[in-house]
Amino acid sequence: MFTIRDATISDVPEILAMIRELAEYERLSHEVSASRESLSENLFGPKRVAEAMLAEWDGRAAGYAIYFYNFSTFLGQPGLFVEDIFVRPAFRRRGIAREFFRRLAQRAIERKCGRMEFSVLDWNKPALDFYRSVGAAPLTDWTIHRFVGESLLRLAE
Repeated sequence: MFTIRDATISDVPEILAMIRELAEYERLSHEVSASRESLSENLFGPKRVAEAMLAEWDGRAAGYAIYFYNFSTFLGQPGLFVEDIFVRPAFRRRGIAREFFRRLAQRAIERKCGRMEFSVLDWNKPALDFYRSVGAAPLTDWTIHRFVGESLLRLAE
């Protein structure tokens, strides 16, 4: 059986390893620049900007969830954005992802969030099927845009 708990700073090495596993699955390994230091600072430092949960199966790290809060001007309330939910392949189809979503929904309600959102790659059919099975609805009228690296630096000039 598994347990899910709030992550601690001692979990950072395992979370980083799973971030790299997720990036490999998503064919985005070349984009990972996260380090133990950056995760420690941003998840557990004095100005933390995100939070994490860890799933364990018989004491072994089975998955993680990282999330943060944003704000909806239309709702006039905060929202919870799920950056990642990842379950290692050996532990999939055991209810861990569903439990992560349940816990995150509880946290969103506790913190008076008006919504909970996340992104998924268009080609990731297993994830899309799972999200629909738990009641998530895709947004079809919105396109995500991003500034990263050089484009962010140029914009800031």
